[in-house]
Amino acid sequence: MSHPVRTTKSVLAVDGERLSVYTVTPGREVPGAYGVVVLHGAGNGDKERCLPLAQDFAAHGHHALALDFSGHGESTGHLAGLSLRRRRDQAAAVVAEVFGARRPLVLVGFSMSGQTVADLLTLYGRRVTALALCAPGVYGRVAWDVPFGGGFTELIRRPASWRDSGALAAYGSFAGRALLVVPERDDVIPEEVTWLVHTALAARADLSVLRLAGAGHALGLWLSERPQARAQLVESLLDGLQSPVRSS
Repeated sequence: MSHPVRTTKSVLAVDGERLSVYTVTPGREVPGAYGVVVLHGAGNGDKERCLPLAQDFAAHGHHALALDFSGHGESTGHLAGLSLRRRRDQAAAVVAEVFGARRPLVLVGFSMSGQTVADLLTLYGRRVTALALCAPGVYGRVAWDVPFGGGFTELIRRPASWRDSGALAAYGSFAGRALLVVPERDDVIPEEVTWLVHTALAARADLSVLRLAGAGHALGLWLSERPQARAQLVESLLDGLQSPVRSS
């Protein structure tokens, strides 16, 4: 059963930038509520696309947030100065500010944030209870600290550059609940990347795959306009999860 939620927009000083953040508070919090972190993709991705999904998680009794990375949406900064490392650092700083150090986490990542979710998983370890990857991308280690305007594109266009991505090891060691969301057609993420992510998650995670008929790569935008598809995602991810116990 869903309940009304409260959505608040704030600005946080993070990583030398001012990041715009939505925080969604459940009207009725479930015992052991998770902190759900919804992360947008690259390009014109922003927190507005992620907000409906964050609100859906909150309607199920969990706390949620969505942020604009620097150079996106209402946050300061330039996209050319962003990097995969800075994405991780910015997301982690926002999580610390909003959820503190103890609330168990659910991570949801679109496209490029497939890498960011993996980087956060490496950072948080068992604090991450579940994750959902929506048309996820992963990237080679050599590109991780390179600014997007400083040769990043050239690096990731090298054939099979993703094969040594640290994300694959992170996903291979994850033993929680995982949902891989795959669009009917994806003109951005190579099929081999999706297969590698699937194979890594299947090693230990409780993995399900959700295939969305009629969807393309831009799943954040697509889902924002389709409440029933969002409900399917939320329920598929949360199904079977036990209420977590906070660590002391």
